[in-house]
Amino acid sequence: MSAAQQLDAIAARLAALRADGGGAVATLSNEARASTELLGALPPRYGEVLLGLLDRLESSALFSEESCSFSQKDLLDNLQVWVDKARAQRVS
Repeated sequence: MSAAQQLDAIAARLAALRADGGGAVATLSNEARASTELLGALPPRYGEVLLGLLDRLESSALFSEESCSFSQKDLLDNLQVWVDKARAQRVS
């Protein structure tokens, strides 16, 4: 799968989670972590930021409600910003 396809897959999983909680955080995280073509096509900092967001998102999924430490909505919003910035890098 190309870097652009991997980014599209992450964006689709993210959209499903943001829309109605569709899908599992673990599935999004696993697919994002396995997106080696995408991570290789981006500057190294993108990988570091993505992994940090995924770690916090996975932790937030352990709570049934928003906690004071982890807001799943905010993390999903931040992940959307990451996707938008990665797309702006013209990943192909």
